Amino acid sequence: MVKLTKIYTRGGDKGETSLGDGRRVAKDDLRVAAYGTVDEASAAIGIARVHLSGVPEDMLGRIQDDLFDLGADLCVPEQGGKGEAQGNAPLRVSARQVERLEAEIDHMNAKLEPLNSFILPGGTPAAAHLHLARTIVRRAERLMVRLARNEDEAVNPHALKYINRLSDHLFVLARHVNDDDGSDILWRPGANR
Repeated sequence: MVKLTKIYTRGGDKGETSLGDGRRVAKDDLRVAAYGTVDEASAAIGIARVHLSGVPEDMLGRIQDDLFDLGADLCVPEQGGKGEAQGNAPLRVSARQVERLEAEIDHMNAKLEPLNSFILPGGTPAAAHLHLARTIVRRAERLMVRLARNEDEAVNPHALKYINRLSDHLFVLARHVNDDDGSDILWRPGANR
């Protein structure tokens, strides 16, 4: 368990921060941007959670835990670092976490009518926040893909799968939440010409 006794350290006052392996990087480093955007997605999911209860809220709670795992995964580059050298393997997103998302997507989607149009973000407050979280997750995914393309960096392939599947999960969950009262807003192509 993490124990924080002091919130500020002054270590970042000159625009740098430490990765999980101890390496110092600029606060606008691509890796920091990726896990910072994952944190932003978790915050948006937290807003959606306050509008939900039961199974959807429970799923989002697990996802927020997973997003902290993902942030920890991204914070320690795949090449290893001090933790691995000392016998402490860094926390990594696993295939099982991806499989859980897929099972939840399939379960929710089986109860929904097939789509005949694209959906506009909105409907219920919970669904609107889920759509916002979904777009933030997509931004995190783009940053992670850029990071993974850099030959000097590595990203856990399960982490990439997880973030890709998560945006699908949030989309289906938003539809599921809106389905309870028919609140999905369908795109009307060319309606305002």
